[in-house]
Parts: sequence; C-alpha cells; structure tokens
Amino acid sequence: MDTATDGRLAERLRRRLRRTGRTYSAEETRPLRGYLTAMAAFGAYTAGWATVLRMRGRPLPDRPVPWDVALTAVATFRLSRLLTKASVTSPLRAPFTTFQGPQGPAELHEEPRSEGAKDTVGELVTCPFCMSVWVASTLTAGQLLWPRATRTAMGALTALAGADALQLTYSALVEKTTGE
Repeated sequence: MDTATDGRLAERLRRRLRRTGRTYSAEETRPLRGYLTAMAAFGAYTAGWATVLRMRGRPLPDRPVPWDVALTAVATFRLSRLLTKASVTSPLRAPFTTFQGPQGPAELHEEPRSEGAKDTVGELVTCPFCMSVWVASTLTAGQLLWPRATRTAMGALTALAGADALQLTYSALVEKTTGE
C-alpha cells in the first residue's frame, strides 16, 4: 500500500470510530479511544510477560493449584484496593484524579480527571475491579517467574487483608456493645 491509501484508510477508520462512539454513548461522553488504548496496552503487557516466560523456558502448569488461586485472589483484592483507594497511595493517582473526600476506613473517593487520556487512566487507578485484572496478571506471571518471592509477597498481602477484616470486625463489635 502507498502512503495515500494508508492515509485514506486511517481517516475512514477514525470516522467510523467517532460514529461508533456517538451512537454507543447516546450523548454521554465515554472515552472509547482510551479504553481501546488500555486494552491494547494490557495485551502488550501480557504478551511481554508471555515472551519473558517463553525465553526463560518456564513451563506453564497443567492446571492451577487451588491454594495458589485462593492466595492470588486475596492478594489481588488487597493490592488492588491498596493501589486504587488507600490514602497513602494517593500521590500515585493524583495526576489522573481529583480528590472528593474520604470513603471508608483509610480509603479515599477520587474521580478521574476528564482530560483526554487522563480520564481512562483515572478510571483504571480508581477502580479496584479494573486494577484487579492488571494485578492478577502480574501476580500470576510473578508466580511463574519468581515463585518464592511472589508467594511471600502474596502471603503478606493476604495477611494484611485478614488483619483488615479483623480490624473492621473488632470496630463493629465495639460499636455494637458500646453503642458508639
């Protein structure tokens, strides 16, 4: 293909994406281009991990070990909330979000900034469900590349999740018994 043909094809694709965005969003502003970029970035990230695994000759297990799945789930939950909601990690989110106020014990409510790509990144870094996909993939790759170190880190995150549950349970019991 020559440059002119590439240019016409790219312009047709842009027009189709704009039209799709307008018909999809029904007057709402939805950052579909940002979501598409995030999906491509996740695909590249995952392909990068897969390439490293292949280059190191690390075999994939026949099936996941149930204990590893449970440990990964709890560690993913805790790390995702730590990254997306914790007060202490707010400097990492600040370029992409606006502080709205506190939200639960040691957590913040922040809104994504609506400034182009910052909107999509802001959604990712304030949404524990969205972040979980990246965290679970990273922990899974870590288990395949550095199993001992990754399981140790996941054990610490799981202990933290357990401690959080105990803190909240204790607070609820104190409130129930004292009425405070």
